[in-house]
Amino acid sequence: MPVLLAAAVAFGAVVVGLLVWPARENQAPAPVPAAAPGAPALQYFSGRAFDTCEAPSAAVMRAWRDSPYQAVGVYFGGRGRGCPVQRELTPDWVASMHELGWRMLPLFVGSQAPCVIAEAKRRYAIGRTPGPQGTQEAGDAVRAARALGFGEGSPLYLDIEAYRTDDSGCNATTVSFVRAWSREVRRLGYVPGFYSSADSGIRQLERERRAGTEDLPSVVWFARWQGAPALDTESELDPEAWQPHARIHQYAGNVTETYGGRRMTIDRSAVDAPVARIGGA
Repeated sequence: MPVLLAAAVAFGAVVVGLLVWPARENQAPAPVPAAAPGAPALQYFSGRAFDTCEAPSAAVMRAWRDSPYQAVGVYFGGRGRGCPVQRELTPDWVASMHELGWRMLPLFVGSQAPCVIAEAKRRYAIGRTPGPQGTQEAGDAVRAARALGFGEGSPLYLDIEAYRTDDSGCNATTVSFVRAWSREVRRLGYVPGFYSSADSGIRQLERERRAGTEDLPSVVWFARWQGAPALDTESELDPEAWQPHARIHQYAGNVTETYGGRRMTIDRSAVDAPVARIGGA
């Protein structure tokens, strides 16, 4: 595993403060997360996280406090969620998990690229007005986040599943949607994040960054299932891009683990990025 803030102080350090690395010549500065004016300071976590389709019960989450994971991805909204029924996900669940010590990474699965690869996601394709649609869904995301207790200064990670990169029209539509979503989330006091396959959405985002495109997400969560974390050495990202404290690497997927007698199928991630602010914390 690459160095994650001095091994993340046993996977649990919360990092404060932000350093901006200089951009290379003729490249746009690498976006880094920053709180909106007047918003609370961001909270950072460096260590290991997992996500699973449906929020686990409180009993399972208590049992998993003995696991190596200290953060959890939560699919809190969006019409494209694989598990739209989230029986456990309530404001009380969020507050109690926070009290248990879990950090949270809120994921919003809204509209998808028109050339998305997964057949099940094609019904959620971005429409003909990606800009206004992205703005609208950003508002939906912020309202859903607030209702659950994810406060201002929290990152909201837009989940855009893998899509074809040989379709220029699809790529342009997707980027327009992502930029509008990010701009509105930022305006409303939250931090726009972006989850996607390293070989599709992340590749396109890095191209846009190099071109100087504005309104890009502040944090990237890239999926490359290679079995081990590589936060700082992802081939699709310039080493200085989305640094510091602005990367998550989902390095393994659909793995089954058991802790405290409770078994779950999860995706594994290494984190050096903002996490949700819960209530007034």
